[in-house]
Amino acid sequence: MKCRICGNPMKSTVTDLPFKTSERTIVILKQLPVSQCLNCNEYILDDSVMEHVEKLLSKVSESAELEILRYAA
Repeated sequence: MKCRICGNPMKSTVTDLPFKTSERTIVILKQLPVSQCLNCNEYILDDSVMEHVEKLLSKVSESAELEILRYAA
């Protein structure tokens, strides 16, 4: 797969990413599987991974300011 930004190869890897779920809530997902560009670090999530991410994020309380969750497929 090639990067949609710079056209360089993408590599499957695991990383931690932040998601802002409301005005005051940030969720960090740890050990998230992504495809990441070897040149510009752009990343993409597979559809199945994003579906799981959406389920995880939907369970986070909006009263939390920061929550850290481990992604487990």
